[in-house]
Amino acid sequence: MVRRVPSALTAEQIRDMNTRYHDVAARDYDSKWGIDFGHLGRDQVIGKVRKALGRDTPRFARSLEIGAGTGYFTLNLLAAGLIERATASDISPGMLAALHANAQRLGLQVETVRVDAERLPFRDASFDLVLGHAVLHHIPDLSRALAEFARVLAPGGTLLFAGEPSHCGDRLSAVPKRLATTLAPAWRRVLRARAVPAHREHASDASLEGVVDVHAFTTRELRRAARDAGLTDVRVVGEELLASWFGWANRTLEASAEPADVPWAWRQYAYRGYLLLQALDSFLLEPRLPASIFYNLMVSARKGTTL
Repeated sequence: MVRRVPSALTAEQIRDMNTRYHDVAARDYDSKWGIDFGHLGRDQVIGKVRKALGRDTPRFARSLEIGAGTGYFTLNLLAAGLIERATASDISPGMLAALHANAQRLGLQVETVRVDAERLPFRDASFDLVLGHAVLHHIPDLSRALAEFARVLAPGGTLLFAGEPSHCGDRLSAVPKRLATTLAPAWRRVLRARAVPAHREHASDASLEGVVDVHAFTTRELRRAARDAGLTDVRVVGEELLASWFGWANRTLEASAEPADVPWAWRQYAYRGYLLLQALDSFLLEPRLPASIFYNLMVSARKGTTL
């Protein structure tokens, strides 16, 4: 695994920064990332699970989501009837509060628990599915966390994590980010958007965004980490290339401007363009290119009956 934060930071400092950053990010997380809890969101999540598993999505009696955020995966899977009883965990109280509010609005029942992924307060073999989206790269000691995930999985249970940055994809994403940073002043002038004041950009815990992403992965590292935890049938696939370049460029532009000044028409263009390129990646590029080149990696595995 490639460590993306200074090695001088301790595991406790990384956990604290992740908590503070995600507490702040929870306020507008769904709108920032275009998270949907309707038919579109359900189709996206089911598609990701099917892609990660390489087969149709089965039903799970008991699930535990690690780093559940505002509920994108768990709530959409519950709404689709693919999970019977769900536990959603996160290190951030702010994220869990947002998830609880989303669940109430959708009329869904879910247990929320604040946990450290490396020390789960659950009994052995408690869940048939342990899952997460864009969370493994935030965890300081991934080996310890995976051992915990394997411990709480029931024999025959499934582990599934999506949205993890690949080392190659992470380096490639720097290109559209740099280009967008260069173009941002001209882009703001065209849209008549004010720049975010420099003093405000670093005034809150939102400025921690650059240090909460601890790792980027290779496909080999993810496979080895899952196998070292005693899991079997390990599968690693890649997702999003063109969509990630397009998305990172647009997010970099938008982050440079006052949110209220970014027109609705632009946001619609960015969102719909991302979905279009996501579909193009899925049908054209992902079946043909090596997983390591894509921005996101997905890992799935199974707990053997004799573990």
